[in-house]
Amino acid sequence: MDKLTWSALEYEDKERSRDWFWALGIIVVSSSVAAIIYGNYFFAALLLISGVLLGFFAVKKPEMVNYELNSRGLKIRTELYPYERIRAFWVQPGGTNDKGHEMKPMLFIRSERVFIPEIEIPIEDRMAQDIHSIFSSYDIPEIEMKEHLSMKVMEILGF
Repeated sequence: MDKLTWSALEYEDKERSRDWFWALGIIVVSSSVAAIIYGNYFFAALLLISGVLLGFFAVKKPEMVNYELNSRGLKIRTELYPYERIRAFWVQPGGTNDKGHEMKPMLFIRSERVFIPEIEIPIEDRMAQDIHSIFSSYDIPEIEMKEHLSMKVMEILGF
């Protein structure tokens, strides 16, 4: 088997307006003040640190991530996921679903990792069949997976 390689941004970059940052600041400061009023100083500090980190990651530009399917497994950056440790996969083609929502072409992987066992990987539509045949050739079960609810919530909130 030849290897299949592609690159994609680690996340979709979104422009955020000044109003978004003002809203973030107002929510963080007012929540921290409320925590201080109730005597919960640790929570107030946690809120402030979280708000600063959210602001930092909101302005950070996404990096290009290299993916590779080879004879040993799926390689993401420098980490290899051997086929033996991949429990299931799903290739979601691009287009619109039955509810009229736009769907991006994605590869979903369920691994045996405890932390973040499901991985969503952007792909190109033209690669869907090749990826499907590679995983099928290693007898990895195909189980329908969808974008996690937390990802949808984060998208609604502007992340």
